[in-house]
Amino acid sequence: MEKMTQLLIPDEIYNWIMDFFHGHSHCTKFAGSISELADIMASVIQGSFLGPAAYLVNATNLRPIHDTNKILKFADDTYLVVLAVNSMTCADELSHNDSWATENNLKLSCTKTKKIIIF
Repeated sequence: MEKMTQLLIPDEIYNWIMDFFHGHSHCTKFAGSISELADIMASVIQGSFLGPAAYLVNATNLRPIHDTNKILKFADDTYLVVLAVNSMTCADELSHNDSWATENNLKLSCTKTKKIIIF
């Protein structure tokens, strides 16, 4: 919510967003069984209507550490673009992104992470 305060939005919208994120919980239904409720402590509630916008606001300060690399953001996805000539910076960038995610109460999905080399 700290990053939301930096936006020029009316107080009633800010308060509505704050209320939306406060007290959210989740349960899962599978094979007729329902899990116990678990509080959602994330700054982005994936699958919610506000999730993509919340991610973009939250990710405003995510930038590459090397000037020649690029970070592209769309909805709740982030793309790190590293030119072949800068491939030696890739590990640093991934470590930086992981640290940023931890600091911002997000988690990288390593199973969805892919490396594409284009010549």
